[in-house]
Amino acid sequence: MALVSLFCVVELFWSICLLPLVCLCNERLKAFGDTMKTEVSTAANFVTSLLRTAGLLTEEQLQHFSISLEAALLGHYQHHWFPQAPCRGSGYRCLRINHKMDPLIGKAAYAIGLSREQLFALLPRELTLWVDPYEVSYRIGEDGSTCVLYESSVSQPRTASSTVKGPSCKEELRTGQSSPSKQLKMMTASG
Repeated sequence: MALVSLFCVVELFWSICLLPLVCLCNERLKAFGDTMKTEVSTAANFVTSLLRTAGLLTEEQLQHFSISLEAALLGHYQHHWFPQAPCRGSGYRCLRINHKMDPLIGKAAYAIGLSREQLFALLPRELTLWVDPYEVSYRIGEDGSTCVLYESSVSQPRTASSTVKGPSCKEELRTGQSSPSKQLKMMTASG
């Protein structure tokens, strides 16, 4: 009897809460065309795969989480997606867990009934996920290596004067370059 009522609650939750989210997510994807579909899906699938490795969530919960995260990312990035200048807005689009839960990940987890404490237990303590036009990359830990999940072969519209792909946003931060022609000098002081 309890299993039947639990199933009814899950079905009701799906039809009232998540089905409209799927429709909204699909509408937003159509509105943006394919501009950020791959990047957003890659990011959502990566976080979902991290949750999957714990083995504590059902495939249905994982699917609902992924859909909720995609919808949250699409809404959040709506006016902060610049394919012609991929680094512009990179900090805004960055998903971050570092003693605080990223609000977009937390929102998607809440949609499937996970508390913040449960989510912290299932995900790495420190995670940075950059979702930029043409590239999605992540780093686990403050000193970890940056790993690329997705990179498009087209980074900017090609013109006669721009035939070489510039550095990624993360590469610019690492080398201190803001463009191939402009060097920035960085200085550190220790005391």
